[in-house]
Amino acid sequence: MSPLRWDVLALAFVLALPLLALGLRGDLELPDVMSRLPWCLLAAWGAVALLRWAARPRTTAPGKQKPADKKATPRP
Repeated sequence: MSPLRWDVLALAFVLALPLLALGLRGDLELPDVMSRLPWCLLAAWGAVALLRWAARPRTTAPGKQKPADKKATPRP
């Protein structure tokens, strides 16, 4: 998965908002802000990768399907 996907970049921007606010307020110097921005991108990439992995539907192998329960089918 590319780290420059739109969802990763959007989440990185959201994660960087507090950092940018601290930089604009003067609590952090420019080198501090610039050194921490890649961590926002890395955290966003990890979060999106985890969510994509968790949202992927589970598939079973063709030969590994469970047999049908014989008690569940009514017999005449």
